[in-house]
Amino acid sequence: MADRYLSLVSSRPGAFLARRLGLPRPAPLARHDRGRPVLAGPVELAEGEHARVAGALRAVLASCGATVQPGAARPAALLYDATGIRESRGLGALHAFLGPRVRSLAPCGRVLVVGTPPELTTTPRERAAQRAIEGFVRSLAKELRGGSTAQLLHVAPGAEEFTESTVRFLLSARSAYVSGQAVRLDPPVAPSAAVRPADPERPLQGRTALVTGAARGIGAAVAEVLHRDGARVVCLDVPGAAEPLTALADRLGGTAVPVDITAGDADALIEAHLRDAHGGGLDILVHNAGITRDRTLARMPAAEWNAVIDVNLTAVERLTAALAPLLRDGGRIVATSSVNGIAGAAGQTNYAASKAGSVGLVQALAPLLAPRGITANAVAPGFIATGMTAAMPFPARVVAARLNSLGQPGLPVDVAEAVTWLASPGTGAVTGQVLRVCGQSLVGA
Repeated sequence: MADRYLSLVSSRPGAFLARRLGLPRPAPLARHDRGRPVLAGPVELAEGEHARVAGALRAVLASCGATVQPGAARPAALLYDATGIRESRGLGALHAFLGPRVRSLAPCGRVLVVGTPPELTTTPRERAAQRAIEGFVRSLAKELRGGSTAQLLHVAPGAEEFTESTVRFLLSARSAYVSGQAVRLDPPVAPSAAVRPADPERPLQGRTALVTGAARGIGAAVAEVLHRDGARVVCLDVPGAAEPLTALADRLGGTAVPVDITAGDADALIEAHLRDAHGGGLDILVHNAGITRDRTLARMPAAEWNAVIDVNLTAVERLTAALAPLLRDGGRIVATSSVNGIAGAAGQTNYAASKAGSVGLVQALAPLLAPRGITANAVAPGFIATGMTAAMPFPARVVAARLNSLGQPGLPVDVAEAVTWLASPGTGAVTGQVLRVCGQSLVGA
C-alpha cells in the first residue's frame, strides 16, 4: 500500500505546498539493500566515567567498517556509553555530548545510548540515574527529524562481548522503523545461544525456519527476508491460501504447508512435513498467523471472541509445545504481538488480549529454554501498510499512519527485519523481550 502523502510531500511541489500550509513532512526512510554498509558515514563515540562497553562498541564499529571521527560534520551515528553514570548529576554528560550534535546528524541517522539495566545497579542513586536515561532517550527520539532514530541498549555486566548483532541492527537501515526503544542484553546461559555468523550478510545460512501466516503481508515479507539472509524457509498458511503460499515457497526455494493451525491434526501434519522435507529439525519458529474480528465487547458474540483467541494465542501455545522439542540448540522463537496488545484498543478486546498473551508466552518460555540456548522474543508492529490496514476507513487509516515519531506507516519488511535480527545466531543475549516496530507510536509506552 503506497503512502501517497509521503510521496506528495517528498516531491518539490508537494514540499513547497506543505511548507506554505504548515503540514508535517515525514522523511523517506532508508531501508536495507544487499551490500549496503551498516553505516554510510562517520561516527562519533564518547564515553562517560567508569564506562565499560565503549571498547566493545569500538570493536563492533571496526567490524562494520565504520570510521570513528570526533567532530564529524555530518555523522551517520552518535554513540554514548553511559553505563558508568552513577548519580543524576552525571546525566549532564548526555546533554553535553548529544545536545550540540543532534542537529548535525545525517538524514536517517542513528543515536545509540548504552546503559546498565537499572535493576542491576548497586545504589538508589545509580538506579535512579540509569532509569532516567530511558526517559531521556524516548524523548530525544521524538525530537529527531529527517528519519533519524534513537535507541537505548541496556548491557548487563558480562554481556559486553555479545553486543555485535544488536548494535549492527540498531545502527543499520534494517531498523528504519524502530525508534525510542530499549533493548536489553544479558549473558547467555548456554554457549550455543550466541554464535557469531561467518557472514553477517547471510547470518542464517544453513538454518531452517517455519513461518506461519506466510501467504501474504507481514508473513510473506518475513519469509522473504529470512531467505535473503540464508535460511531454508517452510511457509505455512491456511489451505484457502494454498496458491499464493506455494508460489511464495517455490520462489524462495522453500516448502509450503497448507494447514489450519487450529485444526486438531495440525501439529502432527507440521511435524511430518518437517521430518519428511527437512530431516525433522528446526532452527527458527516464527508465529505470525493472526486474525481480527473487531467489535466492542458488549456487541461481540462468543464465536468472534473464540476465533481470535484460538488462532492468535491458543494455537501458538499448542504449536510451540509441539515444536519446541524439534528446535535445535541455539534455536529461536519469535512471536508477532502488536502495539495494541501493549496499549489496548477500543473494539479489540479479543485481539489485544491475544497479542498481550503472546508476550506473556515468550517471557515465560525464555528462562525455560535458555539452558538449550534457545531464545523466545516478540515483535510488536504498529501501523504497517498491509492489505489488512488498507481495509480500514480512510480517515482512520490516515490518522493512524501518522501517529508516530516518524510520521508515516511502516512496511512489512520493517517487521521482517526485526524478526530476522531476533532469529540471528548472534542475538542470543536477547530473550524474553518485546521489540516495538512502530516508528515510536504515540499510542502506549
